[in-house]
Amino acid sequence: MKRKLLPLLLFVTLFYACKKDSVNPDARKDDGTFNTYESTFLDNLWKENPDWATQEGYHKYDSILIVPSSKNRGKLIDFYKSQLDSLSRYTITQLSPGNQMDYNIIQNQMQYQQWQLELLKQYEWDPTYYNVLGSFAYILNEHYAPLDVRLRHFYQKMANVPEYYKEAEKGIKNPVAELTALAIDQHINGLSVFEKDLADSLKKSKIPDAEQKLILDRATASATAVKGFADWLKNMKNDHPRNFRLGKEFYDDKFKFELQSQYTSQQIFNSATERKKYVHHQMAQISRQLWPKYFGTATMPTDSLVLISKMLDTISSKHVDRENFQSSIELLIPKLASFVQSKDLVTLDASKPLAVRKEPGYMGGGGAGASMSSPGPYEKNGVSYFNVGSLAGYSPEAAESYLREYNNYTLQILCIHEAIPGHYVQLVYANQSPSLIKSVFGNNTMIEGWAVYGEQMMLDNGYGNNEPEMRLMWYKWHLRSVCNMILDYSVHSSGMTKDDAIKFLTTEAFQQKIEAENKWKRVTVSSVQLDCYYTGYKEIMDLREAWKKDQGVNYSLKGFNEKFLSYGSAPVKFIKEAMMRKDASTNTSTSSSGSNH
Repeated sequence: MKRKLLPLLLFVTLFYACKKDSVNPDARKDDGTFNTYESTFLDNLWKENPDWATQEGYHKYDSILIVPSSKNRGKLIDFYKSQLDSLSRYTITQLSPGNQMDYNIIQNQMQYQQWQLELLKQYEWDPTYYNVLGSFAYILNEHYAPLDVRLRHFYQKMANVPEYYKEAEKGIKNPVAELTALAIDQHINGLSVFEKDLADSLKKSKIPDAEQKLILDRATASATAVKGFADWLKNMKNDHPRNFRLGKEFYDDKFKFELQSQYTSQQIFNSATERKKYVHHQMAQISRQLWPKYFGTATMPTDSLVLISKMLDTISSKHVDRENFQSSIELLIPKLASFVQSKDLVTLDASKPLAVRKEPGYMGGGGAGASMSSPGPYEKNGVSYFNVGSLAGYSPEAAESYLREYNNYTLQILCIHEAIPGHYVQLVYANQSPSLIKSVFGNNTMIEGWAVYGEQMMLDNGYGNNEPEMRLMWYKWHLRSVCNMILDYSVHSSGMTKDDAIKFLTTEAFQQKIEAENKWKRVTVSSVQLDCYYTGYKEIMDLREAWKKDQGVNYSLKGFNEKFLSYGSAPVKFIKEAMMRKDASTNTSTSSSGSNH
């Protein structure tokens, strides 16, 4: 299952502004006052967190790089506490449904950030917490302003790069070995931003030669700082590194804050375990149906997992060549759009550009082969990028294993998930929501859940000509979402070993060994994120059934899809509350809108 890349600085939210008295205390029960509070909150958020602002499409502070000092972390904690105090002065029931969502989202985010800094202390043990390359690459690659303007902002921002990494080294203590290795790879792979990409952009600019020399000199200093940080990590003496596993207490808390689900991690784990059994049963039935087609009169295995594995292995042999992997994805996009339109599943906005590209170096190494990078809410007409992992470094055997995993059937499902009607479509809708809060703090469970839901919706409506092979391969793909949850919970809460994890993924999720190895790597450098897929899928399916029952003869699939998407990237439990209100079916604008900035 693939990730949607939200702001690259997911954990580095360096902001503290918005004073307690920014809202009139005599008018705290008024929606208009709450809207003003939100606007002030966001303005100060961007001022104090310019990297995040840049990637959300807010470019007032592009020239600023904030140094992650201990002093700043103290200010952040004070800020979170003051915001929670400000929110507590509102009576939430007297806000509009949309503003109630925003209130809950802001409150959760402030509590989450405070918890991270005071208890989790990720800045001490996760070197990937520190990385400037993404925001610099964004300034170079996105065409939101004239090139010369962006390059001068780039130059000004580089001034603090050496100091940034000095503070990073001060903050890191007892880092996780796996995260240290990932940080080294990401920094080395992303160096081209300073060493090559900037120079290439300068050649296309109108900036005078003397000024270009100043810019390139500062880029050299920045590249030196990046390489110095990578070398420092390589040479750091760390005899007793922190275990990458969060442990059950931290895991449960992070699950609660990050997913904002109506369920606990234990409940979702139990549900995923039952879902796995159901999927195995369905896959065995299809495999028995297909056996004569592929194996004639050969004896059918009595062990259902062996039977399924043999059938999947045979079908997986049909795949594209490694040199055509990215181009095959490009060809699938219009096919998916045409199917969605023909079945009237959801309205597509052809004016929002979608481009397939090789995954940038600074994104690589996380164990996920594809992702979607979408424009922020301030740049609603920006380009959405389908990032495709490179196979260049794979041996012939590893490439074959990878391509069998992404065979002719699975590759289509991958594109459904990442693009249409998955992440690309959902995030275009999210940018149409009047509430910036729901976009800025987009809920990954809703985002990933929608993509998984979209896969099943496409097949249920006949995509792939109802071929049993396509359904069988989707069940295998769907097992990723299910087994992601089981794996992540088992590893971080119960101490599952690598050997047990690889066996589980290859035997019960039927994954190729290279895919299982990549997933193990991913679970060692992330936590809870792998739970988003199945959790969101389950919540959306539960909601659709409830909505279908509530609407009766007035129910339509497109109606549900577009109403659900109209709320932006809010947690599903809040969307459910809004949709199932008695007035929800007749007053969409009231239920879906938040603050209108």
